[in-house]
Amino acid sequence: MNPGRLVFPALRANADGGFTQEAETIRTGLDVGAGGFIIFGGNVASVRALATDLVQAAGRPLLLASDLERGAGQQVAGLTELPPPAALAWLDQPDVIRWAGGLTAAEACSVGLNWVFAPVADLDVLPENPIVQTRAFGADPEMVSGCVRAWVEGCQAVGALACAKHYPGHGRTAVDSHVALPSVPDNATVLTTQDERPFASAIEAGVASIMTAHVAYPALDPSGRPATLSPPILARLREGLRFDGIVVTDALIMEGALSGQSEGAAAVAALGAGVDVLLYPNDAAAVSRAVREAVEGGVLPRERLLEAERRYDASLARVASPPARVPSGPYETAEHLADALIDRGLLRGSARGLKAPIELVVVDDDLGGPYAPSPSDYLARWLDGRGLGGPGGSRVVLVFAEPRAWKGRGGLGPAALAQLADAAPGADLIVLFGHPRLESSIPGERPLLLAWHRQRLMQEAVGRWVGARTR
Repeated sequence: MNPGRLVFPALRANADGGFTQEAETIRTGLDVGAGGFIIFGGNVASVRALATDLVQAAGRPLLLASDLERGAGQQVAGLTELPPPAALAWLDQPDVIRWAGGLTAAEACSVGLNWVFAPVADLDVLPENPIVQTRAFGADPEMVSGCVRAWVEGCQAVGALACAKHYPGHGRTAVDSHVALPSVPDNATVLTTQDERPFASAIEAGVASIMTAHVAYPALDPSGRPATLSPPILARLREGLRFDGIVVTDALIMEGALSGQSEGAAAVAALGAGVDVLLYPNDAAAVSRAVREAVEGGVLPRERLLEAERRYDASLARVASPPARVPSGPYETAEHLADALIDRGLLRGSARGLKAPIELVVVDDDLGGPYAPSPSDYLARWLDGRGLGGPGGSRVVLVFAEPRAWKGRGGLGPAALAQLADAAPGADLIVLFGHPRLESSIPGERPLLLAWHRQRLMQEAVGRWVGARTR
């Protein structure tokens, strides 16, 4: 028994894409015998080198994970970034979802990542939700279940482990679990017949892992504990849904899991409740020590850790064989997929008579918080590179509004709304890089184009669309 095997520290790339500043975290993780790491950022060369070095230093295989809800390029520069899940589902083409899962897995495996923290199986049912939104496939349980199944099948057919998240559903929270413990007031029937359905579909598809929500569900556990620390909720997952794969916590740095207690105490409670893997603690050594002391003191049954290690070993064995080749799909490239989304993206009006040069006005609701958003000027660069940018012609207003944990809200903030009140009436076109329901927040009747997300992929697709309509 090695408690450290169940601990997964986080490694974040620095500004140049390298991981040299994480040397101490790596050393500590390997010293406690970590079963793997979660990796944020980097590029193809740096992540591949990191994965190789980690496995070599450990002297054994590892599970190396990453959040790849929008393709492997979401984290690893140089790989393919895909539109958000809601945009994929909007096309109503199941083959697109399966291809997205397979492409993500194949590219992840190509740089040494073998555990994909996707798909999001939450339902996008609450407009006030600050963190789910376009990360989910949608609001309808049946539709989302089909998308989750297709994504899991596509991913795992290629050789990586998929992870349905966040059980039993994060879609009904108006509070972000990064900063507080949300509580969902809905009754058990709603939760088990609607929110749980996509997870049941993932299990039927053979999903390797499920991530818990740091959310309380009093209808399922009257104690008010978050699902991550809840024996009755995790018993339902194991016994009711018959899931025997890895249950992994959401990040243990989040206040929804801690609620004032230490990472070590939360880790012991999570393992006792039925979790197998402890993700992203700040102090891997302290967590490993707390778990060992809990076992030695009789607080945590040794059998519970052995069961978790068995599941870890079984999952590791699933990724031991070489991955399959990159699957072919209904679109030749991600760019063709993005163009298809933009081509059907006009929510109101028409924009056939744009005049060069194109003057861009940026309304950015994503600024602030601990992590900077991706650049808002990819479209400007695209237009400038073709001599189409500048003042004097048509005015295009760009509205950026992606789900970001620090916002604590689902809609546009006061500053963005004030900017829009000034900019929207005189616009020849408004482009919304966000959830389609934000249409109701954009004043006036000027043409409105839906572009889903601020990523470079979608900004440049807008550039091609605008360029084709500019004279």
